[in-house]
Amino acid sequence: MNPEPGEFTSMLTPAETTALHAAGRPRKWERGATVMTEGDVSDWVLLLTEGRVKCSSHTSSGTEVVLAIRGPGALIGEMSAIDGSPRSTTVTSLEPIAGIVVQDFTGYLREHGRVAVLLMQLVTAKLRDSDRKRIEYGAFDTTGRVATRLIELAERYGEKTNAGVRVALPLSQDELAGWTGASREAVSKALRSLRDRGLIETGRRRVVIHDLEGLRKRAR
Repeated sequence: MNPEPGEFTSMLTPAETTALHAAGRPRKWERGATVMTEGDVSDWVLLLTEGRVKCSSHTSSGTEVVLAIRGPGALIGEMSAIDGSPRSTTVTSLEPIAGIVVQDFTGYLREHGRVAVLLMQLVTAKLRDSDRKRIEYGAFDTTGRVATRLIELAERYGEKTNAGVRVALPLSQDELAGWTGASREAVSKALRSLRDRGLIETGRRRVVIHDLEGLRKRAR
């Protein structure tokens, strides 16, 4: 499966990608499997080649906060591999996934200096995305945050159809709530509001966006 735009391997040359695959071993997980656990100490990274995962953390009250959704081409767990600190998130497969487990990732970086610079750029982009989401939580209402997340999914996974942009939604409403920093009830209300405006149509783990520009305006 081709890497998604902006993910780690989309930035590598074929030779760099081949060398990274050669440095690891392939592995598969079923849907719902825990790939990495927050707080664990381990130094391997996962290069995701098929499927999507969610990266999440839990508050002291036990509420799950979804921090990111990653797809093919993503590098998972690189920060712990580099600094030796415990895992900062739990990574769970949203569908059956496959990837390459690389144990000596720092050794690979030592041999491929250009990739180390690219990794710095990728980590910086993740930090900027985290900052952007923090601003959204303070500036947008729940409907605006839900609209923003749906736009992100449409841009990354959307398939154009006669009815609009169809997104095979890998998230449950509970997970979408965790991704928007809202309750499940608030997310349900937001989705209903967007449906009533004619912007979207929802079904089981899917969304059809009828008016992408209208959704963008509501997200502002």
